[in-house]
Amino acid sequence: MRTKSIGKKKINIITLGCSKNIYDSEILMNQLKANGKEVVHEKKGDIVVINTCGFIENAKEESITTILECIEQKKQGLIEKVFVTGCLSERYKPDLQKEIPDVDTYFGTRELPLLLKALGADYKHELVGERLVTTPRHYAYLKISEGCDRPCSFCAIPLIRGRHVSTPIPELISEAKALAKGGTKELILIAQDLTYYGLDIYKKRALGDLLRELVKIKDIEWIRLHYAFPTGFPEDVLNIMKEEPKICNYIDIPLQHISNNILKSMKRGTTKEKTNKLLLEFRNRIPNMAIRTSLIVGYPGETRKEFEELKTWITEQRFERLGCFTYSHEENTSAYSLKDDISDEEKNERVNEIMEIQSQISWELNQEKIGKIFKCIIDRREGDYFIGRTEYDSPDVDNEVLIKEENLNLSLGEFVNVKIKKAEEFDLYGEVV
Repeated sequence: MRTKSIGKKKINIITLGCSKNIYDSEILMNQLKANGKEVVHEKKGDIVVINTCGFIENAKEESITTILECIEQKKQGLIEKVFVTGCLSERYKPDLQKEIPDVDTYFGTRELPLLLKALGADYKHELVGERLVTTPRHYAYLKISEGCDRPCSFCAIPLIRGRHVSTPIPELISEAKALAKGGTKELILIAQDLTYYGLDIYKKRALGDLLRELVKIKDIEWIRLHYAFPTGFPEDVLNIMKEEPKICNYIDIPLQHISNNILKSMKRGTTKEKTNKLLLEFRNRIPNMAIRTSLIVGYPGETRKEFEELKTWITEQRFERLGCFTYSHEENTSAYSLKDDISDEEKNERVNEIMEIQSQISWELNQEKIGKIFKCIIDRREGDYFIGRTEYDSPDVDNEVLIKEENLNLSLGEFVNVKIKKAEEFDLYGEVV
């Protein structure tokens, strides 16, 4: 009886956190649709499934706030049921069941069949790899592996997602072809660690092998690499990037810090010298590569001297893209045994100092683009502007190119050549040529 009543209801999936969660939500939505369910993404529904993030403190707070808001709506009779899945639920299920008992059921990251059963649906094995894409259809994320084997002291991902498991190349090619058939032109490769891809199933780093197969897919025009761990980076990838125009001259490589003391405590498996050598290799092999990195400040024991070293290094490296986060003291990580000895106020001040440096670098690099022509993909239209991106920019996190409409008839997902007329810190303005 309960299953029958659920079957008549609209199911709303709310996704919090990173692109890997978006991917998981898309898998869930496709399974529900195949079971004849009416499913929406972040719109009004009778039943809500919250796909949570539990990576760092801010993400946990956002997840809990969202859960509490939905519980309040349930009490008001605006929604009927609330289910919670994802990283926060995987990591803290007993605590959540105790503290927020009004949630109907909590599910972990590896309990999709159980979640589907609660929603009156059956897990369909024949749909493995198929998704109901929630991004604009011209770009999509392709998750090439799950989990992580790295021992980073600050990171809870292995606790949440488990050991590294690569998806075999034939499955990924099949998934990518299906995306291309549906209109996808840009693939964004994601994983907890792209660099490790293949070691578990092929006994070698096989990211390069995967890329060689992906570039053969006819309607895919751009392939972008996200979350490549620096230690053990497979340098054959640089050769393919140089040879294959479909692979964007862009890489997201989280470096986290540069002080040798901090890197050692973080268990990153590298040094300042090795990191600089790798970055120099990137620059020499592909001079026009855009490098995106992320950093952590306020790590236990980070001295002012080490922080100043980090600032100097950022100034010298002039990263095209950079994000900076405050250290989050996470239970059951090895860094949790260290004293979290830097105040939140000081952590936030250090982030501001880093981002002020990066803002100036970004402004200077963008000024160099004025007068140049770039191939851009059109993502959306806002007011009087079409909004696009170059191959050096990933959606949601990087620069955007604003093109004045003025009787232009551009389609979303269309590639156009744009001449840059004006540049700000994080936005470019141009005209179609």
